[in-house]
Amino acid sequence: MKTLIVDDERLARNELRRLLEAFPRIEIVGEAANSEEALEKIDQLGPELLFLDIQMPGKNGFELLSSIEGNVPDVIFTTAYDEYALKAFEFNALDYLLKPIEPARLAEAIGKVEDYQQHEIKRKENVKLLTTEDQVFVKDGEKCWFVKLGKIRLFESMGNYVRLHFDDQKPLILKSLNALDEKLDPHAFFRANRKHIINLQWIEKIEPWFSGGLQVTLKGGEKIEISRRQAIRFKEMMSL
Repeated sequence: MKTLIVDDERLARNELRRLLEAFPRIEIVGEAANSEEALEKIDQLGPELLFLDIQMPGKNGFELLSSIEGNVPDVIFTTAYDEYALKAFEFNALDYLLKPIEPARLAEAIGKVEDYQQHEIKRKENVKLLTTEDQVFVKDGEKCWFVKLGKIRLFESMGNYVRLHFDDQKPLILKSLNALDEKLDPHAFFRANRKHIINLQWIEKIEPWFSGGLQVTLKGGEKIEISRRQAIRFKEMMSL
């Protein structure tokens, strides 16, 4: 399990690394001392699990998670303070370890991660992916549509809602972009960044963008940035 340790204290990182030697399935692929460094390493290394401190210089651990584009790794928070526990689970953390970390509690937390990942594998195996040929019923207020997914060029996150862009319509549905991303065929729909999923059939133009990213122009006129992390995946997927 590819793992990244994020903590501003070097001694804390070293101690956690030492404790994790007892778990052969944990592969530590890197460390980060702050959120900016962590974001770079998440882009580069694609960890499946974060051991994440909460109080750090600059962005704290919660702000770091809010900044991650695309799929967020599983998270175990590590902190010297217990007042953040409730908020940690609001961010879907799998566990919350108080420093100094006890080996037994660490083993329990890693067990939770392994159980969760196995459950997710089985769940995803049973999910029927929606293709461009599937039709969906959309209701926004008094208006209703029965629309083929191939006609939807863009899904845009709006907090707890997603805005669908098709024809000249832009209805809202009560669903998270992450939940939608899991149900859409990845060969037809691509997660461009934290806020947008694009229909690959609707791409009109692709241009280089800032910091190694890309900008795509859709046939409907929308210009969407593909983040650096997702641009790497996009190029791999679209190349021969």
